[in-house]
Amino acid sequence: MEEKRFKKNLDLLDWYDALVFALAALVLIFTFCVRIVVVDGHSMEPTLSSGDRLLVQSTLYTPQQGDVVVVDGYINYGKPLVKRVIATGGDTVDIDPEQGIVYVNGQALDEPYIAEPTYTQGNMTFPLTVPEGQLFLMGDNRQHSTDSRFTSVGLIDERDILGKVLWRIFPLNSLERIK
Repeated sequence: MEEKRFKKNLDLLDWYDALVFALAALVLIFTFCVRIVVVDGHSMEPTLSSGDRLLVQSTLYTPQQGDVVVVDGYINYGKPLVKRVIATGGDTVDIDPEQGIVYVNGQALDEPYIAEPTYTQGNMTFPLTVPEGQLFLMGDNRQHSTDSRFTSVGLIDERDILGKVLWRIFPLNSLERIK
């Protein structure tokens, strides 16, 4: 009888040990590898909507043109931003507000993800060459996005990027990889 109880307690202890290890692994993964971020606002429509929950890769990431990224809330703007990388260090950005076209290094961007053409130039002076280590970001809903076209946000330091958006994980009926 005593031996049976000892074996039962040992099995229970193994389950607790496995549970504690699994929780510790999850905490480490969500602290150092990925994060979950909630979209606040409509600046990324139609790609993302307000309230969407996103899985963000936060380690071993170098921003690339076209990536959807999350900017840390410690920047001058004061809150986290979800935007698309339009240009990286060394690139020259120009906007033709009459045609609604964004140019990077003299080439018009193919932007099937935007809600409508870019008719708003903001209060930055174009053409603009992005310094090394900086990023030029824009929302996909160009007429309703406060982004790098405006001095209130401006160019973003690469070190202020929390990570790249990988997946929309909520709402569940909209689960998809973000491109």
